[in-house]
Amino acid sequence: MTKDKSAASVWSACIDIIRDNVSAQSFKTWFEPIKPVDLKDSVLTIQVPSQFFYEWLEEHYVSLLRKTIKRELGNDARLEYRIVVEHNGTNPSTVDYPNFNSGNASNPETSFPLTLQGNNIKNPFVIPGLKKINIDPQLNSNWNFDNFVEGDCNRLARSAGYAVSQKPGGTAFNPLVIYGVVGLGKTHLAQAVGNEVKQLYPNKTVLYVSSEKFTNQFFDAVKNNSVNDFVHFYQLIDVLIVDDIQFFSNKEKTQDIFFHIFNHLHQNGKQLVLTTDRSPRDLEGIEERLLSRFKWGLSADLQVPDFETRIGILEKKMYADGIELPREVVEFVAYNINTNVRELEAALIALLAQASLNKKDVDVELAKKIIKNFVKTMSREVSIDYIQKTVCEYFNVPVDTLKEKTRKRMVVQARQLSMFLAKNYTKNSLKVIGKHFGGRDHSTVIHSCQAVQNLIDTDQDFRESVNDIQKKIQMSIS
Repeated sequence: MTKDKSAASVWSACIDIIRDNVSAQSFKTWFEPIKPVDLKDSVLTIQVPSQFFYEWLEEHYVSLLRKTIKRELGNDARLEYRIVVEHNGTNPSTVDYPNFNSGNASNPETSFPLTLQGNNIKNPFVIPGLKKINIDPQLNSNWNFDNFVEGDCNRLARSAGYAVSQKPGGTAFNPLVIYGVVGLGKTHLAQAVGNEVKQLYPNKTVLYVSSEKFTNQFFDAVKNNSVNDFVHFYQLIDVLIVDDIQFFSNKEKTQDIFFHIFNHLHQNGKQLVLTTDRSPRDLEGIEERLLSRFKWGLSADLQVPDFETRIGILEKKMYADGIELPREVVEFVAYNINTNVRELEAALIALLAQASLNKKDVDVELAKKIIKNFVKTMSREVSIDYIQKTVCEYFNVPVDTLKEKTRKRMVVQARQLSMFLAKNYTKNSLKVIGKHFGGRDHSTVIHSCQAVQNLIDTDQDFRESVNDIQKKIQMSIS
């Protein structure tokens, strides 16, 4: 069946079908860059520009590709990918990946041995049989500063990361420790530093490694009696990024070897970037000598993004993917998923998938159905005005007095409690909350929230009053 057909003609016929089944922007982004390279025994090989590109096609368009290729080549048709791989400024090569008939192909670990004149140091990232010259930084090129949305929640960490990337090893932020709970972008930011360094300093050796992989490599080195090779390899790195260092906890030998690597790199002006799920001072099971070194540089935290930042994250992802959604849908998703950036992006993908598969318009009703998979309960939004009205009724003070500069005790208490509840029950930023109280700044809101929390902790009567008001607010949004 395929004797009289070429790869180009088959792919051209497939493209004609695909063009009619995807949006113009998606077609331009995901299908125009593809090049047909070979056709043999009903197996069509296409070349795609990157690993990320391959994964996106397999995740989002595998069904369409399967139906299209089988239509052109029959039920035995298969598709294989050839991925262009860049090697630190050298000529690009390609890596072949299997077809989708066997499911999403598991990606072999990309690794590059190191060769040094006069030395024979083993690279722990080597896959036996591969012969390549450079060290692969193990970075995801899609994680960069351009698509890391800045907000009050991450401004310090992002700024420090960017400063480090401009002058690795030459700032006071060494090591740079990025910490925060799961899903806030620690790995993204750490890898953004690495990607920016590779852009600015192509000759510098950058390496990203998870703490788990580092530990496993060390255990293998011990087993193979090659610990010196392991240490020497890591001492050659110019920018070392270690993810999730909390998993070094209670691993004494791993901590000991990392201690020596850390010292060597730091003393030689090399940059270290570390991530963890908590502040270094809260890490348990880590030797004090390591903790003290983690504190030599800067520890910067990532906090839960506020409403405006979540909107920005969704808009950035939509722009990158070439899609548009109604503003009310974007705001609905951002409002209801408020603790995890990873879940926020996953919800957007799920929403688009449902709309595409079921051929439905993306509206708030569809968003409600999708969001139920990501949040346990969804409530109607309570406004700052309603909170002010509820609090003032309880304390029997006029609402307008909350915006005045009066220092009357009852008014001050009502104002501070209203700010506290607005922060807890709405997704408005501190700046927006302050504007609702006579244009006060965010520092006033922070002070008010702290004052209220102190009273709740120490004054039983006040605590009971707060509980009463909260019950009323919760009833209004349930």
